[in-house]
Amino acid sequence: MTTSPDDEATVIIRTVGALGRIELNKPKAINALSTDMVQTIDRALRQWATDTQVAAVLITGRGERGLCAGGDIKAIHRDLTEGANAGNMTFWADEYAMNHLIAEYPKPYVAILDGITMGGGVGVSVHGSHRLVTETTKVGMPETGIGLFPDVGGTYLLAQLPSEVGMYMGLTGQPVGPGAAIAYGLADTYIDRDRIPELVEALEAEAFAVDTVIARFAEEAPENELSVAEGWIAACFSADSVVEIIDRLRQHPNEDAQKTAELLGTKSPRSLAVTFEMIRTAKDMKLEEVLERDLRAASEIGRRPDLTEGIRAQVIDKDRNPQWDPPTLAGITEDEIRAILDTEQERTVFP
Repeated sequence: MTTSPDDEATVIIRTVGALGRIELNKPKAINALSTDMVQTIDRALRQWATDTQVAAVLITGRGERGLCAGGDIKAIHRDLTEGANAGNMTFWADEYAMNHLIAEYPKPYVAILDGITMGGGVGVSVHGSHRLVTETTKVGMPETGIGLFPDVGGTYLLAQLPSEVGMYMGLTGQPVGPGAAIAYGLADTYIDRDRIPELVEALEAEAFAVDTVIARFAEEAPENELSVAEGWIAACFSADSVVEIIDRLRQHPNEDAQKTAELLGTKSPRSLAVTFEMIRTAKDMKLEEVLERDLRAASEIGRRPDLTEGIRAQVIDKDRNPQWDPPTLAGITEDEIRAILDTEQERTVFP
């Protein structure tokens, strides 16, 4: 596959030498993913997987703000309010299939997580084999703030992190910088963002020697900025329920722990309860199983009010004041959590 770059395309697909290049091209929206973008990436990856002329793949994002801020939640909101959730189901199913393809890709898959890399941006990068971060990297799964949950296999990734950091990230939605990303296994290599153009050029020239090229640009990673918080994170987020986590945070002498309790109080109670259960159980699941569960849960969450309300408050009206329903964790039952996670859907990720 050799295509000439189209600066109007939302994803620019091309091969340079033996390097397959994916360039996300919606910089004003921090390269938020649409269904068309996901399908374009998926097609290119499947073709390159069996193309002997392509040795490796590189994904980058245009603009200064980030690789990818996630899915196009305005489009999701539009479909939800117009009663056209089938469009969202197509987006989610295609996206999750692409995430699995990236995780199982037979060739080196290099992702440069420069700047904001959140939600769906994590899905197109952290599942890959070579994850590069820079001084501006912010990696996170902020979905509990819009009434969703860490999808794209995010709970699978978070469940593998040590010291309850995954539970902390999943519930709070707080991103981490390059030092923490490398320390906890969400990224592999630290590079100077000013050298990205030079690195890309080198990969284009030496796509059959990805490891050697990256090693030439690798620098010592910054300190893990979360290391000072590991004690209270482990002590509080190891609790057996979200309610108990919040209680422990409130009672902890550390001021940051107490502030985190307040932060959790701003998130969707349903999202918190669902996310807690998903992260706890993902430890014993395969990625394929987690992604299939993601689709079931996304479908069920889409039928409830919080996702529409959360997106409205965040990016439509921008009042940052979502009215969650129910407003507290006391209104969430175990039966509802089970229904969200286990209800079979007509649409599946892996038919």
